[in-house]
Amino acid sequence: MENKKVNFSEWYNEIIDISGLSDKRYPVKGMNVWMPYGLKAMQLIDNLTRKYVDSMDFQEVSFPVLITRGQLMVEFEHVKGFENELFWITKGGSDKLEEDMAMRPTSEAAIYPMFSLWVRSHTDLPLKVYQIVNVYRYETKHTRSFIRIREIHFFEAHTAHATYEDAERQMSEYLSIWKKLTDMLCLPYLVNQRPDWDKFPGAKYTLAFDTVMPSGRSLQIGTIHQYGTNFSKNYNITYALDDGSHEYVSQTTFGMSERLLAAVISIHGDDTGLIFPPDIAPIQIIIVPIPSKKMDVASYGVGILNKLMDMGYRVKMDNRDAYTPGYKYNDWEMRGVPMRIEIGAREVENSHITVSLRSESGKKTMKYEEFFENLSEMMNSIKETLTQRAASTMRDLTVNAAKIDDIKDLEKIVKAIWCGSEECSRKIEEQTEMACLGLNQESTETGKCIVCGRNGTTGIFARTY
Repeated sequence: MENKKVNFSEWYNEIIDISGLSDKRYPVKGMNVWMPYGLKAMQLIDNLTRKYVDSMDFQEVSFPVLITRGQLMVEFEHVKGFENELFWITKGGSDKLEEDMAMRPTSEAAIYPMFSLWVRSHTDLPLKVYQIVNVYRYETKHTRSFIRIREIHFFEAHTAHATYEDAERQMSEYLSIWKKLTDMLCLPYLVNQRPDWDKFPGAKYTLAFDTVMPSGRSLQIGTIHQYGTNFSKNYNITYALDDGSHEYVSQTTFGMSERLLAAVISIHGDDTGLIFPPDIAPIQIIIVPIPSKKMDVASYGVGILNKLMDMGYRVKMDNRDAYTPGYKYNDWEMRGVPMRIEIGAREVENSHITVSLRSESGKKTMKYEEFFENLSEMMNSIKETLTQRAASTMRDLTVNAAKIDDIKDLEKIVKAIWCGSEECSRKIEEQTEMACLGLNQESTETGKCIVCGRNGTTGIFARTY
């Protein structure tokens, strides 16, 4: 396997292939096949997402994939932002359609005509829905599994509120949902307000969640958008007041994709393979029996298996006869299983269990009862190790810059004082090939812009995926 630090790009492609997450050999470029192991991991991320948004009174919906040209053209600024990424359908069978239809690139144009029918009075608000669907974008750049593709596994939440202030509270709620989710994924991130020229088409402002990959490049792994009344005015989404007049609703959205899985793969994996955080591991515990003629290893292992399953763990016993225990250890380490249990004659004889954690080297043998007493703590220790390790890597790959010359040829996230102007951002990009990710929302530092010398605050710059 490739060395992750030396050649991250090749390591990334190789680990996706050999661990069976995705198969990019499908004959349509950028539309890959989800393999069972990768699909299960993504579904577990989806389940966590559902858990957190459902607890905040969101309702799940599922909208059609096709959007008419007329629906799209209602919000011109929005359409303009996606016009070069649309897949168009112009025929049904051999007949030309009366109106062209697009495969959804995102779902504002599909959902908001229905919002205008659903919202009548303030009692219908807030309206909070989400869907987990595929969206389609004609990506012309070099495609990469889970990072830049044409068929995207997409979570999108859409809300409508009586007031802008309530919509702002929703933005804060998104931040709390995001923190809960990324805590389970053990992922570090920065919250950056995208500059006006790079915000979501039609939004008043966009907050993006950016993490750093082992290559030093940034990856956007989620966004939230404050729309205000920009969309509701065009789609006529209003509610009646007591005096019979009508007000436009304020709206927000929250979006994320399988880039979350890409970040988990890239940030936590090592030269041996994947390392899954326990909450999204398709298999949390693998039991590897070591055959013995003296002891009934299989029965002992099955007892452990059943107890773990009763406790709610995703657990599997590797009974493959054609492979040695050593091969199995390496195979499951490569697949990122958080915990491995080894059962041999000595374990059976002494009522012991030998445990290895994927997040650290070595193994430990403990009594049967001791293992189950400490199981939850061991799983939490895996999460803590991955979280601390990822945070440390992000710190190492983040630098502060006092002048442009400090960051030329760097492959890191750069924090620098920036006046907020597009002109200075473009100069930084021209000289360093680093894009402006916007104003960092977690920094209050002020100073002089590294380009023009005017007053500014902390901007984030990076080469991006």
